[in-house]
Amino acid sequence: MNEIAPAAAHDMSFLGLFLQADPIVKSVMILLVLASLGCWTIIFEKLLRIRSIRRQARAFESAARTGEKLHPQMGGAAGRIVAAGHEAWRDQDASESRAERRERIERAMRGALSADMRQLQVGLPFLATTGSAAPFIGLFGTVWGIMNSFSAIAASQDTSLSVVAPGIAEALFATAIGLVAAIPAVIAYNKLTTDLGRLQQSFGAGIVVLGDRLARDRKPHVRAEAAE
Repeated sequence: MNEIAPAAAHDMSFLGLFLQADPIVKSVMILLVLASLGCWTIIFEKLLRIRSIRRQARAFESAARTGEKLHPQMGGAAGRIVAAGHEAWRDQDASESRAERRERIERAMRGALSADMRQLQVGLPFLATTGSAAPFIGLFGTVWGIMNSFSAIAASQDTSLSVVAPGIAEALFATAIGLVAAIPAVIAYNKLTTDLGRLQQSFGAGIVVLGDRLARDRKPHVRAEAAE
């Protein structure tokens, strides 16, 4: 009498669960992995840029408060803010009051700051979207995989754990990937949003002080070094 060959063992490693998954579940996993890679790219890029701009913000605020001369040539966001303030100072109207001149200069500098802040905010909506949608995308893959597992159980009429477990494990793996993509995205979004808010406050404090100085003085503290 011939012995019945045992069923092939399922590979329960991460790669094995991916390769053995249903095509739709596999597509969900690939989508989530790509989203996770995109999130980490944005996170690292933003952290590096914010670290650099944070130093500029501190130097700008400190120089404005201590009365140091600020130059557009200092570069970066601070340089663009100073340049905008200098241009607004040069465009003086003899009929305007000092308060009006100060408001106009500050408005010009805040406009330059807003342009830089918008550049820093690029990519944050993707983090927010991934953080909110990835768990549900993973859940869709899980539900689809479990449906296929129960269909296979019904077809084979075998409800043993060895038959049920591999399909369910593949399905749950999709949810796990969704959480792996969503959790860092949510944490990074909250941190980066907070950091950008603090940067804006730091620059804003310097803008108020510098705007008052430029509005009071007949000669600007900011000088554009023009080549003759």
